[in-house]
Amino acid sequence: MEYLFSYGTLQDHQVQHYIFGRLLKGKTDSVLGFKKLENAVYGRYPLVVNTNDPEDKVAGIAYEVNETDLKKADIYETSAYKRQKFPLESGDEAWIYIENSN
Repeated sequence: MEYLFSYGTLQDHQVQHYIFGRLLKGKTDSVLGFKKLENAVYGRYPLVVNTNDPEDKVAGIAYEVNETDLKKADIYETSAYKRQKFPLESGDEAWIYIENSN
């Protein structure tokens, strides 16, 4: 099973229905070594940035997803973000959308 960590709009039930056609099953978790910047993408959407400081953490939800779900999420998130895997506070690993600096 794969996890997709959301710290923003993917937590919205309407957004989940639009992208995945269903509500995702998830659990609260946090990613360590990151800070959340509000309105950082297009002046409207949040972004997490890696600080490498274990004292920094961003709370969110780790959703159970499959490969098809991840492809749909990639389209939704646009090229402003890239998906990368990071460890979560729970010990699980999850895909997280971070800044696409390419």
